[in-house]
Amino acid sequence: MSRGGRHAYGALSVLAAGALVLTGCSKGGSDGGGDEKKQQENAKRQQASIEFGDAAASTGPAAEVPGAKPGGTMEVLQRDSYAHLDPGQIYVSDEGSLSSLIHRGLTGYKATSNDGSKHEVVGDLATDSGTTTDGGKTWKYTLKDGVKFQDGSPITSKDVRHSVERLFAPFINQGPTYLQQWLADKPGTAYRNLLKDGPYKGKHLPSSVLETPDPKTVVFHFKTPHPDLPYALAMAGYAVVSQKGDTKQRYDKAPVVTGPYKIQSFKSGKSMVLVKNTDWDPKTDPIRHQYVDRFTITFNQQYETSTKALLADSGADRTGLSLNNQVDAGNLSKVLKDPGLKSRTVSGYQPYVGQMNINMSHPALKDKTVREAIAYALPITPFVRAYGGDDAMEVAGGAISPTVSGYDAAFDPHGKKKKPAGDPDKARELLKKAGKLNLKLTFGYINTPEGQQYSTAMAAGLKKAGFNVQRQEIPAENYYDQVSKLNNNYDIFHTAWGADWPSASTVIPPLYDGRLIAEGAQNYSQVNDPKVNSEIDRINKITDPVRSAAAWEKLDQYLIKDVVNVVPTGYYKQTQIAGSKVGGLVYDDVLGGIDPRRLYIK
Repeated sequence: MSRGGRHAYGALSVLAAGALVLTGCSKGGSDGGGDEKKQQENAKRQQASIEFGDAAASTGPAAEVPGAKPGGTMEVLQRDSYAHLDPGQIYVSDEGSLSSLIHRGLTGYKATSNDGSKHEVVGDLATDSGTTTDGGKTWKYTLKDGVKFQDGSPITSKDVRHSVERLFAPFINQGPTYLQQWLADKPGTAYRNLLKDGPYKGKHLPSSVLETPDPKTVVFHFKTPHPDLPYALAMAGYAVVSQKGDTKQRYDKAPVVTGPYKIQSFKSGKSMVLVKNTDWDPKTDPIRHQYVDRFTITFNQQYETSTKALLADSGADRTGLSLNNQVDAGNLSKVLKDPGLKSRTVSGYQPYVGQMNINMSHPALKDKTVREAIAYALPITPFVRAYGGDDAMEVAGGAISPTVSGYDAAFDPHGKKKKPAGDPDKARELLKKAGKLNLKLTFGYINTPEGQQYSTAMAAGLKKAGFNVQRQEIPAENYYDQVSKLNNNYDIFHTAWGADWPSASTVIPPLYDGRLIAEGAQNYSQVNDPKVNSEIDRINKITDPVRSAAAWEKLDQYLIKDVVNVVPTGYYKQTQIAGSKVGGLVYDDVLGGIDPRRLYIK
């Protein structure tokens, strides 16, 4: 995982990469990339940005799920055990899905349609999604009446303050860092200097940064506007922690929860049982339900194993599913083609976009004509094929995913959707024009079966256009460490990045801000374009999400078409299956998988 965003390991198959997914996904498109109508629908859907809800939208209880009834035990088959249960340490998809059942924060995403495709950000523990009167520098939140921890104690502004302050403690090192950086007005890990030991030695954040004037009120003060705060606070990493019940490092195994379910037992690596939290009040919660009596979770279930069990649909598997496991690659097309399984499967996009980085720190690649030649020559078909074909991935036009507002389905500057095998003739012309025929390109690739497969075929496509390509393997376990080195030898190499919430503000700045070029940082192509840098500053100040989305879209297009520092490859997808007795089965666009909050047993 990377700080302040996330990347998918090209090391893993696209299915395995699902283990790292966190947020934001758009439904549909599971039956191949060629479905024009579906692509247009997705495009339309994403133009409507997720809005911030008022007090009325933030009032519980959540709208009833059609046909839902209470009772029963649901079996959950998971590949990975939960490494973290402390909200401050949660930054991966499986823990994020669990978090939606056990933790609550100041804000959250409320589904406003029954198919998981439309949402708004609402107040969860707070009475609304937040109020700002100065364009996002100051944000005020008021806690709802009747919100409690599982031990029955009321949640107060002191708990919220404590939850924020403990994020500065050295032992909290896995979760998101947006809020900490914004409060300290410092990039990277320099934010820790604001409160080195967190609240544990009696020190607190100054009231000029975080104010709690009474038990119900929380006020955040930033030096620069942060209009995205309601999105950020909806992340699992910013859920509320009990000040009284905080056991520091031990909290990661036994948190004091606030959601509709609490942890009855947890045997790390083996199993977990969730039961109803009787101190959760549905009247305060506009987002979640509590239909199922208990969830019994079993770990170490590989994708093939869970798919096989759920396909067989007998015994406990009839009320079974996986919150995060996907249908394995071997069964994927069979499952999607079987009309009898349609009611038991859900599909959608993940928040990841793959991209081939062109290392702009290398002298020969400072020539834009050479970069354009790479963009036209590069075949995308081998990459999509290596990860399971159209059912698992769709050829990408831009760097903004279908899960993020500002996505444009029609954008395709280098004709990748029309010619996914590349355009070697056009590329050769450009290379000749630049006087660089036979230019040597070092292609760093990940040493996995998929990496071997796609890099061999992609290199062949580049050779056809007149490049002299040398492939260089990089071990999977430290792939991102190697490609994020400032002085690496690779001219081109592939990475994948996923948005932290459905805004390109969590995609374009970390990847393309020239001021963030640093050892280990995520500006992999080392692009430093004055227009890009100044546009990032300008767009970050736009408070209207619709205007902001349009501006990010324009900047994405300038980068891909005019700067040409990366060549987008694929929009990642996933498909999940459940037993025949599972009700409320929906692929949630924001969670990027099955929505656990709507489930019931038929």
